[in-house]
Amino acid sequence: MNNRSIILIAVAAALAVPSLATAQRQHAAALGDLMTAFVQPRHIKIGLAGAERNWPYAAYELDQLRETLADVAEILPNYRDLSIPDMITTTVKEPLAELDRAIKAGDSNQFAAAYGRLTACNACHRSYDRGAIVIQPATVAAFPDQDFRPTTK
Repeated sequence: MNNRSIILIAVAAALAVPSLATAQRQHAAALGDLMTAFVQPRHIKIGLAGAERNWPYAAYELDQLRETLADVAEILPNYRDLSIPDMITTTVKEPLAELDRAIKAGDSNQFAAAYGRLTACNACHRSYDRGAIVIQPATVAAFPDQDFRPTTK
């Protein structure tokens, strides 16, 4: 089962649960669930891999994050008056490109700066009454069963 199928199942399950909430609130919940379940872990893993200078793994997670964001935009194209594809383009397209360049260059300083700019999503959170959601670089490994250091050959 691929990532897109898992996301579709998660959204279908979230929207199928009977609720007194309006359709808009269901969309908000679905967006939050998608971001927390699929986008946030990718963001964390990119940061942890970059901190360890594990450039191949950081590149892999960057590709996964791009795919996940595209899936989110396709599954839930609008939130309130916000176009999710447009929001992704305006807030994270350039930071993702900067991360890609830093990873390819193997430049830790460039990576740290680009990764910091990826938190531009905080401005979006504030503009849509979600200012309590503040994204920052991970301070501890959220995946204790995974080693983010580069493998030795």
